[in-house]
Amino acid sequence: MRLPPELLDAIQQETEKIDRRRLLHATAQLTEHYQAADFSTPAIATDAQRAAYLAVRLPATYAANRRVFSEINMRARGSEITSLLDLGAGPGTALWAAAEEFSALQRATLIETDEHWLRLGKALAEPAGASLPQAQWLRQDLRSGLSCDRHDLVVISYTLGELPSSSAEETLRKAWKFAGRYLVVIEPGTRRGFATVLAARSMLLENGAAIVSPCPHASACPMAAAGDWCHFSQRIERTSQHRQLKGGALGYEDEKFSYVIAAKEPQAGSGARIVRHPGKHGGHVQLALCTPEGKLESRTVARSSKAAYKLARKAEWGDIWPH
Repeated sequence: MRLPPELLDAIQQETEKIDRRRLLHATAQLTEHYQAADFSTPAIATDAQRAAYLAVRLPATYAANRRVFSEINMRARGSEITSLLDLGAGPGTALWAAAEEFSALQRATLIETDEHWLRLGKALAEPAGASLPQAQWLRQDLRSGLSCDRHDLVVISYTLGELPSSSAEETLRKAWKFAGRYLVVIEPGTRRGFATVLAARSMLLENGAAIVSPCPHASACPMAAAGDWCHFSQRIERTSQHRQLKGGALGYEDEKFSYVIAAKEPQAGSGARIVRHPGKHGGHVQLALCTPEGKLESRTVARSSKAAYKLARKAEWGDIWPH
């Protein structure tokens, strides 16, 4: 997966405004902040930190958003998603991912507290022109209440876990009210991020939501019961600037994320979910599955099961497995 060319060019233009030494220092600060997972103080407060975020964090969050949106697209075929509401939009990352995934997307409302992100998001989107849907950028603080109309898809991406628990609960309730068809919550693929997603899932189920993905059931999470955490991974292509700022030699980065998609209407069952990297060996494939019965299951697919084995050889972490 890679960023749209228009977005890559816009990011390059923004980062070139910052002295390279300042950009390297800001990247290090950003990495330290996210590793510490301390959200009591803002992670991004300067132009250099915002530019560093565009270069090294936006691609990863874009990848996670687009991967999650593809789960909706498999069911809605893109034709049902005509409007997007992004709560905590930052520089508009989810807008770009949704525009790539949903061909019928016509309008978007992006709500963000930080006026600097609003200005920067508009600047990034302007060169794209008609390739992005009509967007309304609004400055609102998620901690002090929200006012909005309904949208087909509501997204809270890498935001809910940074809010105080009381604000997070109220934001989620309002987000569910604003969702016409789907609500998506995405968080980092850490124990802490998963805990935020799990709490959101519980609240959504209490309010009558149908869980679309990744869970193939509405029962208690068996991974949480086992002391584990449910997360997935999406690979994103790195630019040369990305590699230089992160000090990485690889041409790609794997973003770990946890998520939940909730729907207003009941959804057809889709099978079990592969919750770990498949173990692909010479004569068999080992799969770790979360099943529609709400259980974790380890399944061995042998070469002798020709059709299933062929499917298992192609299977990846996060895919649906026919149950």
